[in-house]
Amino acid sequence: MENEKQQENLREAARTFTTGENFRIDRYLGCHAGLKEQESGFYFRVWAPRAQEVFLVADFTDWHYGVPLVKNEFGIWEIFSKVAGVGAYYKYRVIQADGTEVFKIDPFAKVMELRPGNAAVVYQEEKRKWRDGLWRGRKKRSNAFQRPLNIYEVHANSWQQHPDGSFLNWQELKEQLIPYVKDLGYTHIEFMPLTEYPLDASWGYQSIGYFSLTSRFGSVSDFQDFVEACHLANIGVFMDWVPGHFCANTDTLPYFDGTAQFEYEDPNRAQNFGWGALNFDLGKPEVQSFLISSLMYWLDTFHLDGIRVDAVSNMLYRDFDQGPWTPNEDGGNENYEGLHFLKKLNAVAHLYQPDVLMIAEESTHQIKITGPLESGALGFDYKWNMGWMNDILRFFEMDPIYRKFNFNLVTFSFMYTFNENYLLPLSHDEVVHGKKSLMHKMWGDRYRQKAQLRNLFTFLMCHPGKKLSFMGNEWGQFLEWKFQEALEWRDLEDDLNQKMLFFSKTLNQLYKDEPALYELDHEAAGLQIIDADNTEETVLSFVRYGKRKKDFLIAVFNFTPVERQAFTVGVPYSGTYQEILNTEKEEFGGTFTKGNPPMTTTGETFKDFPDQLSVLVPAFGALILKPTSIQLKQAEKTKMKGGMRKV
Repeated sequence: MENEKQQENLREAARTFTTGENFRIDRYLGCHAGLKEQESGFYFRVWAPRAQEVFLVADFTDWHYGVPLVKNEFGIWEIFSKVAGVGAYYKYRVIQADGTEVFKIDPFAKVMELRPGNAAVVYQEEKRKWRDGLWRGRKKRSNAFQRPLNIYEVHANSWQQHPDGSFLNWQELKEQLIPYVKDLGYTHIEFMPLTEYPLDASWGYQSIGYFSLTSRFGSVSDFQDFVEACHLANIGVFMDWVPGHFCANTDTLPYFDGTAQFEYEDPNRAQNFGWGALNFDLGKPEVQSFLISSLMYWLDTFHLDGIRVDAVSNMLYRDFDQGPWTPNEDGGNENYEGLHFLKKLNAVAHLYQPDVLMIAEESTHQIKITGPLESGALGFDYKWNMGWMNDILRFFEMDPIYRKFNFNLVTFSFMYTFNENYLLPLSHDEVVHGKKSLMHKMWGDRYRQKAQLRNLFTFLMCHPGKKLSFMGNEWGQFLEWKFQEALEWRDLEDDLNQKMLFFSKTLNQLYKDEPALYELDHEAAGLQIIDADNTEETVLSFVRYGKRKKDFLIAVFNFTPVERQAFTVGVPYSGTYQEILNTEKEEFGGTFTKGNPPMTTTGETFKDFPDQLSVLVPAFGALILKPTSIQLKQAEKTKMKGGMRKV
């Protein structure tokens, strides 16, 4: 009776896979320990509906032509092996629809051989007793949108390496990376993809193992230990994930059974010419089950706090790629299947893990990305603000003499910053392939470059939206990122770089300490422009508000090499203010031994503001001012009605 029930459950798993309703199909397909006729062994199951034959070939079959699998009504092939053991290598020999013979890696493998090897590994999952319940419970009770989110983006291969160029393993990363991130005050680590991939140069974005942790840094349990240690240190963990396209290596997913199985049948839609990859057929139910199960596997198995979905635009628009494209049935460029899939993906993720953060790397504005599905959005929690990133970096690369003519590059983002739940990235894509490092992008000599980098980082922290910065940015590494080498840690032997690192640590802590910088990131009430029209002096000022009346900060940015003395800044409340950050302080690498003294308002109005201050704004400097004693009752009468002023 028990065996009949088990068979019924297995059949239901296969059926729901073919209808797109199985969100943990990896518990059925792939390699799993089990019993057959009271004997222990491993079941091997693989989806290849149009294959003529499939054989299991492995080291325990002496890599001969293999043992044949049997296909069921759902296009799934199965075999039970009593001789397979944990750690054994295996592949499938697939006789494809046209009779072509190919060797394929198991798409559902949980462990794969370290490159340049290319076999799947027999693996038996172990039940883990996690110790991060306090972290997860606190996360469930809090509102992520009103909490600090400051992400340290990491490429695990190249953050640090051994002297011989080999990678650190998860234990070594636990011992070195976690204390470093905690000391600097970041709230989360985001890893570039950790799904298995064959070529280091792809950085993980050409995946071959959607259920397989890359073998480069250690085992499944090793990475679980790492994530648990992060949570115990109050650090969250995100991972980049690539559901839009996959590696074109012939021994992996492409045309697995000889037909368009994982990819679109239309070659224009299947081929991703720009990235040399293949696009998933997001409308196929089995592919939906495959990808959503992959996401759920990573969330369940590793307790990840969020996922950054890579290249969302590629899934939304048929003409996103460089090659020829096929219009949809209405003659347009929207990928209806991609739209439906992303909504389904986010719905399932939030149903099973309501506090997971789903983040879209998406660069267009035609489709609402963040927000509830019922509002017509795709259901993501955050969207990378690529427009802000491109504009602000273009501005900082510019000779200051021209900045007053291009001030809109700084102010334009305020026009749309509340249209989505934005995350502001200074990511790996901006410091590679000849684009220069952030430090090297800055105009002028080394001292001025450091000053402007501090200004840029302060603007990042004060602008509405959550934050992300790539490794090495924190001390202003001069050389652009080289994925095959470790960061230039010897830079920190230089005093100016050490001071830049101290500045990043100070700024990160200030961000976490000040609710005005994160509580109302996605509400117009959280921002009030003071002056965005001062193009001649190229100085920007605005207010950031928290939920409480007294939680507000004044931010002032001087984007020129000219010191502004007795500079007028409007304030919403009369009273006294103190400077809590001056980017040109000597301790950060600047020249100021002391900043502005405590300031008292003058009683004069400034634009829409009831009062004003007079401050000294350093050349290329940024200031953050905080009230110490203010007249709230008087201020409530004169405070702006609309919250955010248009620029």
